[in-house]
Amino acid sequence: MPTKIVAAVVAVGLMLAFVLPLILKLKEASLAVVVGIGIVMMLVDLWQSLRAGDH
Repeated sequence: MPTKIVAAVVAVGLMLAFVLPLILKLKEASLAVVVGIGIVMMLVDLWQSLRAGDH
């Protein structure tokens, strides 16, 4: 289980490192909203996959 948590943290960090510079450079509100929705969807999927191993 700790390996999955570390992998999830690394995945979130890499995703943010990839997308944040683009958002900050372009300064488009619509792009920030779409990326925000995508990040929330990714976090929900990670949460569900980490909880699936509990039962």
